[in-house]
Amino acid sequence: MHADVHHLLHTTRASELRHEATAFRLPRSRLRTRVGWTLVEVGLRLTQSRDTAATTAPRAGAFRTA
Repeated sequence: MHADVHHLLHTTRASELRHEATAFRLPRSRLRTRVGWTLVEVGLRLTQSRDTAATTAPRAGAFRTA
C-alpha cells in the first residue's frame, strides 16, 4: 500500500470517528459548573476550618512541662 493511500484512508477514518464521537458527547457544561462550585465551596470550608482550628488551639510551644 502506498503512503498516499494509507494517509487518505487514515484521514477518512479519523473524520468518521470524530463524527461518531460528537454524536455520543454529553452536555457537560452544567455538570462542570456544579462540580466546580462544589469544589470551591469545599475548599472554602477547609480553609475556614483550618483558620478557626489554628486560632482556637493552643500552640505547641505554649506548654512547658519543666
